[in-house]
Amino acid sequence: MPRQRLIPWFFYLNLALIAALLGYKAYLNFFEQDFAGDHAVQVTAIETLLAERETYRFAVVGNINNSVGIFERKIIPRLNREGYDFIVSAGNAVASGGEDKYRALFGTLSHLEMPYLLTFGPHEESRLGGFRFYDHFGPYHFSFVAGKSRFTFLDSTGTTDFSWQARWLKEVLATGREPNHFLFSAHPLYPVNHAGLFGLDSNDDYHLEHTARQMLTRYIEQAGVDAVFSSQVPLFDRQRHGGTDYIVTGGAGGLVLNDDESYHHFVSVSVDGDEIQISEQRLDIGQHPIWSTLESLWFFIYSLFYVSYLNFILIIATFIAFGLWLHKRIFTEPHYYPDFDIDPDAGGNAPLKVAMFTNNYLPFIGGVPISIARLTRGLTALGSRVLVVAPRYPQQTDEAEETDVLRLAPLLPLGRHKEFRLANIFSWRLLKRVRGFAPQVIHVHHPFWIGRAGQLLGRLLRVPVVYTYHTRLEHYAHYVPLPGPLFRNLISHALVKRFANGCDAVIVPTSSAEEYLRIIGVKQPIFIQPTGIEYARFAAADSAALDTLRKRYRLEGKRVLVSISRLSKEKNIDFMLDGLALLRDNTPHDFHLLLLGEGHDRDRLQARIEALDLGEHVTLVGAVPPNEVACYCHLAELFVFASRSETQGMVVLEAMAAGLPVVVIRSSGIEDIVRHGLNGYKTAPEPQAWSQRIDTILSDDALKTRMSEHASLSAAEHSIEKFATSVLRVYRYVIEARQKRRR
Repeated sequence: MPRQRLIPWFFYLNLALIAALLGYKAYLNFFEQDFAGDHAVQVTAIETLLAERETYRFAVVGNINNSVGIFERKIIPRLNREGYDFIVSAGNAVASGGEDKYRALFGTLSHLEMPYLLTFGPHEESRLGGFRFYDHFGPYHFSFVAGKSRFTFLDSTGTTDFSWQARWLKEVLATGREPNHFLFSAHPLYPVNHAGLFGLDSNDDYHLEHTARQMLTRYIEQAGVDAVFSSQVPLFDRQRHGGTDYIVTGGAGGLVLNDDESYHHFVSVSVDGDEIQISEQRLDIGQHPIWSTLESLWFFIYSLFYVSYLNFILIIATFIAFGLWLHKRIFTEPHYYPDFDIDPDAGGNAPLKVAMFTNNYLPFIGGVPISIARLTRGLTALGSRVLVVAPRYPQQTDEAEETDVLRLAPLLPLGRHKEFRLANIFSWRLLKRVRGFAPQVIHVHHPFWIGRAGQLLGRLLRVPVVYTYHTRLEHYAHYVPLPGPLFRNLISHALVKRFANGCDAVIVPTSSAEEYLRIIGVKQPIFIQPTGIEYARFAAADSAALDTLRKRYRLEGKRVLVSISRLSKEKNIDFMLDGLALLRDNTPHDFHLLLLGEGHDRDRLQARIEALDLGEHVTLVGAVPPNEVACYCHLAELFVFASRSETQGMVVLEAMAAGLPVVVIRSSGIEDIVRHGLNGYKTAPEPQAWSQRIDTILSDDALKTRMSEHASLSAAEHSIEKFATSVLRVYRYVIEARQKRRR
């Protein structure tokens, strides 16, 4: 496989790895609950262990920092071997408060053959680790008695207010009568000489601020606490104030200098009645200072990678993915112009086999089904074979007569009035029929469901996929069971962009549709190809049929207007009714609108017509057979339209073919075919302006005649034969482009 093809696979493999690691970390943080309240178990074990004993021994470690090299592999085996009764961390047992760090620590502590307790320190609190410490181990500060000794743990991070802790500690010390008392605070309670250590010379955050220290040490020393153990600084330090030993131990695993001041160690505490022996246990991990330092550094790096391997892999994968993306941006030549080396005529003019995939088709009446039917007829007339994959409808004719259509059984109807059919795209029959047909091109007409099935079959069969952008999905949010603004402003555009970029080419009916696709980020080749119309059929008129229709709708002496539209919200028919009401009130014309089309809004619109007192001026004709639409157009003097959801507006072109000037609202699709002042008028979405343009045409016969002539000439440019021929060139382009890539 060429390197250019390996790089994208490697890039997506890294993205998958990053997603998997992030998912696993989310799982660790929110779902896995392996241990909780562990201190309760450990305290009970220590209480049981010391219940009848006056002699015991425990170890104090500080700054474990999730160390594997030192703590897990050197200190724990020694503690187990030397028979310590329990162990206490003086703080910073984890490298940070992340969930993975706590779980790694829990795994390390499982190697101990004795109970253990942890002091809440700044590392335990970091990265929102406080709530994890509370869940996994217990409170930040607590005190308990085991045998004749009391053990008290402070929260030196300030997560718990110091004034409250001081009050609590005063009460604990006042009520305690135990002969031995040990206290643990991650931050030292007295300053420590740490000159030269890790840049801490100018940093006083390693110990508590003066007011808190002064208050706590006064209570501690007045009560005669035997020893206070802390961590935070990577060295061993012992001071005595007011009869209390203050021990700092910070060498249980964190990075140390391995010199005379900073080295790995832990503290051993032996208790025999009232006698307490505290001794430092230094770990000799190297003979030469240089080797000691290098080994210490290696142990730190090793432990970091061991307990943080997920983070390490995540970071590396992220950098690799970014590097691959950057490589593509820098070293891949961008193609801003079409590839002129692709010759769509290279394969000759041989007929093609084309599979069409659509979510709606005849007998469902709509712009998309009619456009597909016309393209199918045009391609067939040019010798190509076409298979249409579409839903089955209850009112359709016998399927046996449709040898070129594969009808998919409906799963469920959609829409408020169940006018759309969600077809069964999971049928084995679909794959078998399409594979048997062996298409050379797959042409999809919707960016979801059956259209998506066509796109996937194109990949499976390794044939190019062409997508025609018919529909402005954002205007159909009211059909989708999602919040309207979410679908209208985000999902619809993202859906079209992603789907179009997954096809080999996109056909749009107008330049405004191409501009929209480029704005939302479609990168694939786009071909502007207006849908063809049956110009000859619309240009001719049957005088007998016209007389019949005039009598049926009582149109004698009327100025007849016509419009063709589905009766639904996205077609903006309420606007048209408002404009006609203004036309009635402000002009002398005795007009009558014939509105052709059916839809779920029929009853509501009829009620609105009555409410506006337009019953004598507007007739909802209902669904009209396609072969009768031209006759209705020839009844009228003018075509009116208010929809703003079109990508082309075929009905406008068909009306022009019948010689009708048009009055429309400026919008995508319409903008490209209506030439303002020449074959009609385009207005702002204002009923007053729209109705005034209708009045202008009805009041000027010469203007109307001139516009009628130009309308016919405009429509004549959009024949079905020209449409099919142009689309065939698109098919041949994508076939040749696919073959070029393979070569």
